[in-house]
Amino acid sequence: MSDSPMPTLAEPDLGNPSDRTIRQKTVSIVVPCLNEELCIGEFVDWCREGLQKAGRQGQILIIDSSSDRSAEIAEHHGAEVLRTPKRGLGRAYIDALPHIRGDYVVMGDCDLTYDFRDLKPFVDRLDQGDDFVMGSRFKGYIEPGAMPKLHQYFGTPVTTWILNFMYGTRYSDIHCGMRAITRAALERIHLESQSWEYASEMVLKAAKQRLKIGEVPVRFYKDPEGRLSHHKRAGWLSPWKAGWINLKVMFLYAPDFFLMKPGWIMFVLGLILTISLIAGPFKLFGIGLDLHSMLLGITLTTLGYSAVQFATLAQVFYNFDPRRRKRLAGWLTYNRGVATAGLLAGVGFLLNTILLIHWLRVGMLLEEISHRPCSG
Repeated sequence: MSDSPMPTLAEPDLGNPSDRTIRQKTVSIVVPCLNEELCIGEFVDWCREGLQKAGRQGQILIIDSSSDRSAEIAEHHGAEVLRTPKRGLGRAYIDALPHIRGDYVVMGDCDLTYDFRDLKPFVDRLDQGDDFVMGSRFKGYIEPGAMPKLHQYFGTPVTTWILNFMYGTRYSDIHCGMRAITRAALERIHLESQSWEYASEMVLKAAKQRLKIGEVPVRFYKDPEGRLSHHKRAGWLSPWKAGWINLKVMFLYAPDFFLMKPGWIMFVLGLILTISLIAGPFKLFGIGLDLHSMLLGITLTTLGYSAVQFATLAQVFYNFDPRRRKRLAGWLTYNRGVATAGLLAGVGFLLNTILLIHWLRVGMLLEEISHRPCSG
């Protein structure tokens, strides 16, 4: 990678002294590149123009895995280039993190489909306190022919709705490639995805970690003449693979949706049903509840508890919320676990002893216990 210093732009008018700290925040534009020699030079020029309009000093860092002249052209136009093997979009950002010097990080594509001359809305939102700012093509402008109709009217809206429903967010375009984040928030998110799924990992982790999230409209242009998008290069199946990869990440990172909430519902319902039958069978709204109903309650309780336990383990493993993980680690200690297990084992032994004594008193006849007439 080039060791040239961060390009210096003209100092903006600082105006009010109280705004001085905010106005001096620096910006790193960090973008992967794979064989984009047709576009990369103009893209770097766009970035420099965007930094100038935003009134910021900045770094333009290209993570290059190309086999063409992209890296050479980018350096000629003033960008820094980090050369890496071809390992995926997510991996490119992970590799770039140690080389990022700006307070704010702007991400995107270098194919001239996103207008990096208009960085100011992202910078302004970060200045105002947002940690993560998503671009939205649907709130901005989509040039005719820029997005396949299948993506525009089905793929992106449906996957965006699914993520919002599962995670309680309000994104309008989770697949927008242009986004900005503070350096501190990017480190906190701790990206792990290696490929396309990094995009969904970022938006859902931002929600999970309670980052302050904003959206700004962006302009989305069709590919420059002569350029073929990476999806088209990879074949007609590529967009479907990318969509499934993103859905898979949404599902894997959703223990609350799939396990925690259903688990607590099953646990509470099962516990109520089981406890209500301790005194014997009874009727509820004309429906007789007996030993079989108790077995259902025990099963629901066990499944619910197991789901909650797995959800908790998943939350700790993925470390969605470091503060919550720290609280859980402080509360769920080994000694407390052993003490709780001993207490529950004692209660179970006592209850079974009472049941055994009663069974012996009635001459070991199960019918006397399980087939007593329902009250009412």
